[in-house]
Amino acid sequence: MARMSLVRCLAVVAMLAPSVNAKAASTDPDWPCIQRKVPQLSLGQIWNGPELPPAAKDLSKDPGISALVEEVAARRIPIAEAQKKIKDFAASLPAEQLAPKMAMLVQGMFDHMDAERSHVISGIARYAHKQLEMAAALRKEASDVDALRAKPDADPNEIERRTEQLKFATRIFNERVQSLTYVCEVPTIIEQRLYQLSKAVSETLAAKK
Repeated sequence: MARMSLVRCLAVVAMLAPSVNAKAASTDPDWPCIQRKVPQLSLGQIWNGPELPPAAKDLSKDPGISALVEEVAARRIPIAEAQKKIKDFAASLPAEQLAPKMAMLVQGMFDHMDAERSHVISGIARYAHKQLEMAAALRKEASDVDALRAKPDADPNEIERRTEQLKFATRIFNERVQSLTYVCEVPTIIEQRLYQLSKAVSETLAAKK
């Protein structure tokens, strides 16, 4: 393989690995995202309706609401469809059950989606740590291949083999960096969805007054 191919491999590793560190340096050593790390949400961030009563936490006592929480939280369901499910559920309730059931739904959505979001954030940190380890390994291998090239008695076949391996590993690293960019958006997507679902509840309650 031409020398330029190895140079490109080295350039990719040198450029990408520090970018992970640069993003993480301002907040958490394991946090690679441009988005600010907020490990957990507060209910006040997504709910501007009346204060939820303690009974709203008794989600296990209402399988119907538990099932609705699972359904509307799933990101595969378009947000408009999820909001309609909430409004249809509210319309099916007797007037005296509306407020307590809707409070339970908000609490259930918050607990479920905040836990999901925290799980994603933990996964991002682990992924980023693995990327840093891969970057260090790639830099070392690139240095070793350069040292091998400098030897007058180096086996050309061995140089070719290791250069090809380095190029392949660098491509995998690059693809993982691109994947991480998309994954970094997931916590914000969950937060925005939770807010939109909670807003649907708030609007439903306001319409019934």
